[in-house]
Amino acid sequence: MKKSLLLLLLVLLTTVSCKNPTEKPGTAEEEKTILEKVAYAHGYEHWKDVRQIQFTFNVDRDTTHFERHWRWEPGSQAVTMQMSADTLSYNRKEVDSLNMKADASFINDKYWLLAPYQLVWDQDNFEYEYQEAVTAPVSGSKMNKLTIVYGNEGGYTPGDAYDFYLGEDYRVKEWSFRKANAPEPNLSTTWEDYKDFGGLLIATMHKNEESGSRLYFTDLKVAME
Repeated sequence: MKKSLLLLLLVLLTTVSCKNPTEKPGTAEEEKTILEKVAYAHGYEHWKDVRQIQFTFNVDRDTTHFERHWRWEPGSQAVTMQMSADTLSYNRKEVDSLNMKADASFINDKYWLLAPYQLVWDQDNFEYEYQEAVTAPVSGSKMNKLTIVYGNEGGYTPGDAYDFYLGEDYRVKEWSFRKANAPEPNLSTTWEDYKDFGGLLIATMHKNEESGSRLYFTDLKVAME
């Protein structure tokens, strides 16, 4: 009886120890943060393959139209801006007083284009909070809200805050900008007309119903390695 019990115990121990013979501790994928979930919901995994991206930043307000065109090579950080009849090329590794104004415009326009990716790129520069079932400012629908507040030093607009309103798929549906972390938004817009550019999912239209203004992107081209 003792021999039978001992044999059964050995069989059970062998079965447990061989359940996942190739699995090693720590090999399971770590749970993504909310910042990463939003970025990857917009195709962030494909960004590493981007060689060059071009886009035109457009704003329509009342009867006026404004636009500027950008070409950016993320690897070398070479940037070219075209606006009206003027063209300016510079490198973001060597920003000086001659191109600082253009670089500030580039940062602004790129942020509108790629804000979900900025959540990963800038994550050491802001604090964030995540809330569920919050009323979105444009549609009035219930959405999950991710708020980020930048530090008071560094960058062109320190201390600013952004509220991202997310769908269940973690895609941005609306957002609000709050200058210097003001309690009320300075601007709220939609995020719509998503399009796929080599796996990058980019919202090409942002509308503010209150003012009737539209901010949108045209001439979008993505060249992959």
